[in-house]
Amino acid sequence: MTSLPLGRVVERERRALRDRVYDRVLEMLLKGEVESGTRLSPESMAKLLDVSPTPVREAMVQLERTGLVTREALRGYRVAPPLDEAQLAELYEARIMLETTATRAAAAEADKVVPALRLAHERHRRASEAVVEAHGHGDVPIELTHDYFRADTDFHLVPLEHLGNRYIRGMYEDLGALTHRMRQLALRGPDDVHEAVAEHEAILAAFESGDEAACEAAMRAHIENARDRSLRHGTD
Repeated sequence: MTSLPLGRVVERERRALRDRVYDRVLEMLLKGEVESGTRLSPESMAKLLDVSPTPVREAMVQLERTGLVTREALRGYRVAPPLDEAQLAELYEARIMLETTATRAAAAEADKVVPALRLAHERHRRASEAVVEAHGHGDVPIELTHDYFRADTDFHLVPLEHLGNRYIRGMYEDLGALTHRMRQLALRGPDDVHEAVAEHEAILAAFESGDEAACEAAMRAHIENARDRSLRHGTD
């Protein structure tokens, strides 16, 4: 078996380290471990994560694309403030454009999408039940909230991943990280959860019917409703 040249091995290891750093910093942002406005110095983050500053800087460049952090000249990065109403509306407009188009394309092969969509919906349903039960006993732990929105994201990824287009997947991930952080702050109670699960059921039913137009319409209705819920909470 031919071994890889040393340079390629080093490059692969460098990218793997950068990706691990990116995933950890992203997790910290999504779980609310660092508050909006907090300065993120590559040097201090490198000490916290026990790595060199280089992979941290590379990860921050990636995170800036998601809108979760902002770069300040000569000062490093800061955790971005919450979206205002106009930004939130633009975010959902972008999601509608991307996801309805992808959903319509995936619906052309609905029979291949349905099994994975059913599994994702069941995981989301179980996660929703855990959130509702916890809410009945008081505050919902951040881990349950994170699991719930992870399951929600996985449901949305099914039609996107069926297309096998890495660029579409990348666009969704950039939007999805920002959406995820915003939604965690907006989750107010069981009504939001029940509505989201019902809307996912409608999307699944549309795919099961094989009606491409119905799939697109169900996805559009779901994202529009999610937008309206977020705007409503944002102005409470």
